[in-house]
Amino acid sequence: MNGDGTLARAKVGKDQYLQFRESDAAPGGFDGHHIQIYITDFSGPYQRLRERNLISREDNQYQYRFCDIVDPADGRHLFTVEHEVRSATHPMYLRPLVNRNPAQTNRTFANGYDQAPWAMGPDQYDG
Repeated sequence: MNGDGTLARAKVGKDQYLQFRESDAAPGGFDGHHIQIYITDFSGPYQRLRERNLISREDNQYQYRFCDIVDPADGRHLFTVEHEVRSATHPMYLRPLVNRNPAQTNRTFANGYDQAPWAMGPDQYDG
């Protein structure tokens, strides 16, 4: 049910895009999902979001979050989805997304150790 509404497409990474389509249907309620993006102009969008009081959380010096998408012309609320915005200087930038140590978390991440050898015990194999 993509409809024929106007499409806005934003590049968010190598061969990765977010697509937004206009619709007359009422959007569903915010369900808690979020997207995470890395950007090089980290402070520019931050300042514009802060001027509109749209920053919902400042996690650390490398990332912040906002939830509401608003019309830039009049500030009218359009949609809610949490955006976790990270700087390209974030320690996890370009972190491989495969063969990762499942014990690593954002808080315990150490660059260079994510893909260090780790092993499952024999009782964890399929058979």
